[in-house]
Amino acid sequence: MTLFDRDKWHEILFALKQNKLRTFFTAFGVFWGIFMLIIMLGSGKGLNNGVRQGMGDMATNAMFVWTQSTTMPYKGFQRGRRYNFTNEDTQAIRDNLPQAEYIAPRLQVFGGNENNNVVYGDRTASFSIQGDYPDYFKIDPVNLEQGRLINDLDIEDKRKVVVIGTRVKDELFDTDEDPIGKMIRIQGVYFKVVGVHSSKKNDRQGEQENSQIYMPFATMQQTYNFGNRVGWYSITAEKGYPASQLLDEVKALLKSRHAIHPDDERAIGAFNIETEYIKMQNLFMGIDALIWFVGIFTLIAGVIGISNIMLVVVKERTKEIGIQRALGATPLEVKSQIVIETVFLTTIAGYIGLTAGVGILELINWAIESSGATGQMFSHPEVDFNKAISALILLVVSGALAGLIPAQRAVSIKPIDALRDE
Repeated sequence: MTLFDRDKWHEILFALKQNKLRTFFTAFGVFWGIFMLIIMLGSGKGLNNGVRQGMGDMATNAMFVWTQSTTMPYKGFQRGRRYNFTNEDTQAIRDNLPQAEYIAPRLQVFGGNENNNVVYGDRTASFSIQGDYPDYFKIDPVNLEQGRLINDLDIEDKRKVVVIGTRVKDELFDTDEDPIGKMIRIQGVYFKVVGVHSSKKNDRQGEQENSQIYMPFATMQQTYNFGNRVGWYSITAEKGYPASQLLDEVKALLKSRHAIHPDDERAIGAFNIETEYIKMQNLFMGIDALIWFVGIFTLIAGVIGISNIMLVVVKERTKEIGIQRALGATPLEVKSQIVIETVFLTTIAGYIGLTAGVGILELINWAIESSGATGQMFSHPEVDFNKAISALILLVVSGALAGLIPAQRAVSIKPIDALRDE
């Protein structure tokens, strides 16, 4: 029997129409299996997207290092000693650790809790002021809404310029007022606004970043009498170099420079994003594997249901099969008809399930976007095209295999026995 035998297709469709209710429930098992697989895959991806958007475009191989009190006496110093990182530490890291790609020393002043630390005209507000190098925006990028970001000349010339967040702009300036070039006063010192930024993150941290003002690191040191002090470091490793290894090397260098016991693990605070990112990746890989495990077995249950139903169909059509065999139909032709019928039913049900699943995900995504939700934990549920096609192909192959059992049962019946069947 050829695949495009018109008479056979009429026969298959006629057989399916003869038992509409049975055909529906048989197909529904397959439909539900692939529908749930698509929904679960999309939900897993939505959760993944939500977490990733919470990170913005922050480098996944970044680390943050800050000072803490020493906990072990060393070289005549008592435990509990406080110390500060300095500009000389920054240069030492650059000179001794070439595997560090970006090194961004940072300072913070007036952390947003000071009353009226920023003034423009008759408007006053309180915002967090950060002193940064241009490299910081390569580690934790922001959206540039207007103007420019801090550059190397700002650092070199210690220019009194700032880049303000969108919330700062909204509170200090009128809606139609261009803030670029305007002078704002920060704790009694005037700075020119050269840019407006917005956070790439969509969670509470994103809201905080939109309330931040960035100024050149060297300017902050000089203007607010920090001397050569560094608050903390943001550092990324060169591509392919483990951030955890670089972090150990940074700690060892800084400990040696500040007479800290090599075994004092609490004297330097650190947060390694790479470690957390790997944990997150492993978590989502586990979720994905669980989804496929549950989804595939759900599909198998549906396919087994089709195979069982086709066995019943074969029994009902025993005399018909006997007539076909008596008229010269070969075992291959009989098998082909049963397998094609099974694959056809499986494919149609699977395609409808796939389409319905993708449609539901698009509807959920539209509802999230329409509601204006930030998607802090769940955003843009979607299914990878390759995964969707793989699921459909798996379903078709499973349908073909499921049809082999009833097909073999059909050809195992002797024509004379089939003709006698009542």
